[in-house]
Amino acid sequence: MTDASFDLQRDAFGRLVLTTAGGARHAGVTPVRAFPIAAPDEGLSLVSAEGREIAWAEHLSDLPAPARALIEEELASREFMPEIQRIVEVSGFICPSTWRVLTDRGPAELRLKGEEDIRRLSRTRLLIADSHGIHFLVRDVGALDRRSKKLLDRFL
Repeated sequence: MTDASFDLQRDAFGRLVLTTAGGARHAGVTPVRAFPIAAPDEGLSLVSAEGREIAWAEHLSDLPAPARALIEEELASREFMPEIQRIVEVSGFICPSTWRVLTDRGPAELRLKGEEDIRRLSRTRLLIADSHGIHFLVRDVGALDRRSKKLLDRFL
């Protein structure tokens, strides 16, 4: 289905409702990013409550402003991935360890269970899972300050 062939609204229960050009109504639609970290604005699927894809958009920017706003609002309520900007302190270099970090959402503390909880997504990008299941993103290791890189190197 092309991105212009549907209408998107919220119902009285706050669920997203997609109506196709043919008039078919799908309540409880969920937006899903194809590449949430590498290309968050490219490849967006709208999935029915039964788990079937009912609409696809190549780029989020291709969608009309009202639908785009609803989708971004829905994604923001589900996605929580703070971006680490600086590693302030590490409790020790043996896991488990507690890290105090500065993120794009403010200061945070995470508990690293083991080195395997640090996943390299690309040459410069890391995903760190803490013991509570929260994922922290390091978008560019090279952009971190010298001290942060030194602390991080002990775990890589």
